[in-house]
Amino acid sequence: MRRRTGNILRWMALVMVFAAALLLVMQLVIFSRIRSAFPAGLMVAGVPVGGLNQQQAADRLTQAYGVPVELRYGEAAIQIKPNTVGFELDLQGMLAAADLQRIEQPFWSAFWSYLWGRTNPPEAIPLRSSLSEDRLREFLKDEIAERYDRPPAEPVPVPGTTEFALGDPGSTLDVDRAVTLIGDALRSPSVRVVNLSFNRVGSLRPSLANLEVLLKQTIDLSGFPGEVELYMLDLQTEREVYFARGGGQDLTPGIAFTAASTMKIPIMVSVFSRVGEPTPPGVTDLLELMIERSENDPADRLMETVMDKNLGPLRVTDDLKEMGLENTFLAGYFYPGAPLLVRFQTPANSRTDVFSGPDPYNQTTPLEMGMVLRDIYQCADKGGGTLMAAFPGKISQAECQTMLTYLTRNRIGVLMQAGLPDGTRIANKHGWITENDGLLHTMGDAGIIYTPGGNYILSIYIHNTQQLVFDEGNRLIADLTRATYNYFNMPQ
Repeated sequence: MRRRTGNILRWMALVMVFAAALLLVMQLVIFSRIRSAFPAGLMVAGVPVGGLNQQQAADRLTQAYGVPVELRYGEAAIQIKPNTVGFELDLQGMLAAADLQRIEQPFWSAFWSYLWGRTNPPEAIPLRSSLSEDRLREFLKDEIAERYDRPPAEPVPVPGTTEFALGDPGSTLDVDRAVTLIGDALRSPSVRVVNLSFNRVGSLRPSLANLEVLLKQTIDLSGFPGEVELYMLDLQTEREVYFARGGGQDLTPGIAFTAASTMKIPIMVSVFSRVGEPTPPGVTDLLELMIERSENDPADRLMETVMDKNLGPLRVTDDLKEMGLENTFLAGYFYPGAPLLVRFQTPANSRTDVFSGPDPYNQTTPLEMGMVLRDIYQCADKGGGTLMAAFPGKISQAECQTMLTYLTRNRIGVLMQAGLPDGTRIANKHGWITENDGLLHTMGDAGIIYTPGGNYILSIYIHNTQQLVFDEGNRLIADLTRATYNYFNMPQ
């Protein structure tokens, strides 16, 4: 009985040893399989690869990072493939780093830890990749900005007003910001949508063509029956608007107009070219009266005393020719009954297609009076230009600045000044004259206008053969001035 019990115990022990050995072998087989793959919970570049072999892990990473990134720009949705912009995964480097975690602990030591459940969680492997920023920028500029940027709409004239209607603002892609956002999306296995940033582009200044349309429209709607000629020079860009209009039709510009008191601008230039610095007090007093009060007698006295007692007006004309002007002249003094010293024939007053009845004593064109103002401006602003070349060593920058100071004091509140906002600086000279029939036929105003949106020269002359009603002419010149101011100072 005792022997039988001992046999049973031996067999039971053998069975238990065999079972333990079998269990150990089974665990060893299981562990070997586990060890041949990446450890559970391992993340490579944010992608779970636990339990996968190298090829399976490579396929999963390629799939996750090969999904196109969706770009949203306004209402457009554009997909971009990673390889298009040179995005590449360093699969070999990442999987090699992951494999090190699989085999860094010796087999039997790792198996022992496995048996006792003492496995440590694996460390995540960070993303390793490369991106061609140059290719990405090129793609953004050529494929996105070129197609989807929206330029601002140009302001257009509002019929019946001196205003422009604001165009819609535009948008331009913020390329620098887009490079950062897309780079982040390409490096993420889950966040693959990018809302692109853009910069809002304010409404443009109207084109010069649209300014001309508005000015001509203003003339036509005014119902003015005579001739209007206008010259505008943008002093920042040297771009011009120059046209003549009459009877709702375009006329060839370069019409001869009576200069009237606007001729006092060239007289002032001639005076300063002949007097030294500082300007003699007597000359200063006469200049102030001539420009600020537009008196004729001081103009005559200046020409008589500073230039030539008998031929002073012709000296002014000589100076104008030195400045390259062929249609502007002064052929006599201002006082009533003054003799006509010379009868000048010019390209402007020789025309047969249009005739404004210009005074044989003094004539100009809007372009040439604008050129005189341009020359003064360039001299005062930069100490150069035509005046310096025409009168070397005779006119200084300080004297040109003084000329502009005189012109800014010519405050009458009508014509151009009536078309400008209060406080706008304008250096101008106006002119009109009652002719032998006792009627007004010609009005002119020429000035340099200083505005927040840019400085410019505006020269406007109008003529009506029948009769020019002052209020009618004043309103037209003011409206043309206001329209031009609005062109330079569009709200943003």
